[in-house]
Amino acid sequence: MKEIKTTLIYAGIAGIGFNSLSQGMDAGWVSHGLASLSASAKAQGFDIDLIDLRALNSWDHFREVFAERDPDVVALTMMSVDYGPVRKTLQIVKEMKPEVITVIGGPHVTIALEDSLRIPHVDYLVIKEGEITFPKLLKSIAEGHPPRQKVLFGERPNLDKIPFADRDLFLNEWRKWGYSLNSPEVPFVKELPAPFVTIIAGRGCVYNCSFCKPGEDLIFGKGVRRRSVDNVIEELKLLKEKYDIASFMFHDDCLTEDRKWVSEFSEKYIAEGFDMPYFCQSRADIIARHPDMVEKMARAGLKGYFIGFESGNRRVLNLLRKGTTPEKNLKAAKICKHYGLKIWANYMMGIPTETKEEVMDTVRMIKEIDPDYYSPSFFTPHPGTDLYDYCVEHDLILVDDYASFRRNPTEPKIKGVDYEFLKWARDESQKRLFKNRVKRSWAAFREKYTDPKRYVRKAKKILGIYKSPEAPVRRSADSSAH
Repeated sequence: MKEIKTTLIYAGIAGIGFNSLSQGMDAGWVSHGLASLSASAKAQGFDIDLIDLRALNSWDHFREVFAERDPDVVALTMMSVDYGPVRKTLQIVKEMKPEVITVIGGPHVTIALEDSLRIPHVDYLVIKEGEITFPKLLKSIAEGHPPRQKVLFGERPNLDKIPFADRDLFLNEWRKWGYSLNSPEVPFVKELPAPFVTIIAGRGCVYNCSFCKPGEDLIFGKGVRRRSVDNVIEELKLLKEKYDIASFMFHDDCLTEDRKWVSEFSEKYIAEGFDMPYFCQSRADIIARHPDMVEKMARAGLKGYFIGFESGNRRVLNLLRKGTTPEKNLKAAKICKHYGLKIWANYMMGIPTETKEEVMDTVRMIKEIDPDYYSPSFFTPHPGTDLYDYCVEHDLILVDDYASFRRNPTEPKIKGVDYEFLKWARDESQKRLFKNRVKRSWAAFREKYTDPKRYVRKAKKILGIYKSPEAPVRRSADSSAH
């Protein structure tokens, strides 16, 4: 078996562009898909490296870096929004090295296979999951008998048996291009300090939202497969030892649907002596039904939830098959605030058939919820979903560029929607009610003037423990200049 060199390429620059490293979530988080592929392939002895387009300056810069790496195999992951950059990347690598073997996988390949097959310069397409199939492909190439079929069906791995995600694949590559944060990934809220990471405990979703399904089922199968609590705890230990992480976020679609798993995790997290704060995604209906679970998670370090409230109108929520109601949304928010948890509110406007009055229901609901972080979006018809099919059937789709398959609340997505009104409603939804402004001002005042650390500092000054401004101050080796 000859030695082969494989370069994974992350082409997720549709929304942020080149030279964007460290600029928020889109440009400062790893691709767990590629990180997991890398770990699985390295475990089989293969030489793997990464080119991340976010770290480069231009397509010409990519050409230079690709020529230096000179791989035998190139593999890319592709969401729908990445279609353009992935296609351009493949064109360049085949122009520069026609004999290089090219592989693409990821969500869009699975949910829109026929569309993906139209991309030129592709030798293999891997659908579903790739941790088993991709190393097998590399082995067959190295042994000189690559598969004859172009489409390879990924085997479903046992999540407890595959290696932990290879975060160094990204971190080491980023550092070559100026990434200087002492953090494997970029923190995004003040409650989660650096060093920060994202982790994934499971795959799939048991729910049936019309803006998401059945696409996710096509990728992971129906239901949820979740790693054991012990496996996740073991990864957290490794991350703490290796990166000294101070916080993290579960990237699962909905961590809280399995309350037994959450309870076991919370207990073992505390028993291990962990005190790192974390965020995760949940659902309003789950939070509303199970405040005891929320309380247990808060005791175990949870600092906030991402919650898909989506709409403040019952008819629209039913159309979305969301499984919640405006009343449950409001109840969930109250429970979060009772336990001191931050709320990252995801919500949509411009949903097919939605009226202006129904949009205003959402505006009023979000104002009443008073989230800590607003995350509005204009409904986007994503391929592989039932609402996408509805929009195709009714000739509603305005998206004519794959780059617009983003949840951004800035551009028209479907016909029959007054987007100028939506922009006003988006902004209006983020204006806090007077009563909530007063509450937040009072909370900030109390935090500032009842902070015990503040009084400790004042006492030290009175007792002369702090040096006077005129005296030289010796800095410790690990202190940072300001």
